[in-house]
Amino acid sequence: MSVPKKRRTRSSVKKRQSHDSLKKIELSVCPKCKKKVLPHTVCPHCGTYKGKQVLKIKSVVTSKKTEK
Repeated sequence: MSVPKKRRTRSSVKKRQSHDSLKKIELSVCPKCKKKVLPHTVCPHCGTYKGKQVLKIKSVVTSKKTEK
């Protein structure tokens, strides 16, 4: 088994770990329904992408009626 010859210093460990931090997710606004959406993805609320209807989304009201 290999064993490191020398211990890594705190500064070298922290320099290496500086790139591991999580970055804040930047959300864009859907132009149709004005809700927050990940960029370059279809809006899960209204089903549009770049101003075009891509998915058929059931509205919350109709899905609740069908459950009853």
